[in-house]
Amino acid sequence: MSNKAFQRLEVTVRREQLLEVGCELFASRPYDEVWIDHVAAHAGVSRGLLYHYFGNKRGFLHAIVEQETAAILAATEPDPRLPPLQRLRAALDGYLDYVTTHPHGYRAIFRGAASTDSQVRAIIDANLHRQEQRILTALTDKQPPDETLRLAIHGWIALVIATALDWLENPTLDARTIRDLCINSLTGILTAGNHPLPTTPP
Repeated sequence: MSNKAFQRLEVTVRREQLLEVGCELFASRPYDEVWIDHVAAHAGVSRGLLYHYFGNKRGFLHAIVEQETAAILAATEPDPRLPPLQRLRAALDGYLDYVTTHPHGYRAIFRGAASTDSQVRAIIDANLHRQEQRILTALTDKQPPDETLRLAIHGWIALVIATALDWLENPTLDARTIRDLCINSLTGILTAGNHPLPTTPP
């Protein structure tokens, strides 16, 4: 491996380490209570290195949110070959797997970062919009959804987030039970709005 390739690898590994530490801190403390000095001390680096990579604390948080929302989208990538219900089940399995393997990242997005500033909120909202559009595409076969259906899916995603956050704090149920609870909730919401979820054998 060349020196330049090694240096690039070293930078990537160091940056990932810093983002991991940031996830842990922003997941457990409000934004105003996290300081660059805290992050540097936890990571065992100088505060100057953090400024070099991310510019400032706001830039550091942006990088965390961008990384974690991208990871959620990757984990829930739908398989268009599957029928709608199976596609939803597979996406929720991926979502809950991300929640359990990246608990700090999930908390950092939806608890620690959600209300910090408009740019962070825009990153999160864009992620939620992508999730919403994926579900609507599965349910409507790419036809424009009516507002009742769109609003139902929008509200259901908020329910899933609240459920996942609670589950992280109280992990008494297994992931499959949480997944089925979310699917049953969506089925009830859609049925009440006269948009029953297409069903297929499990």
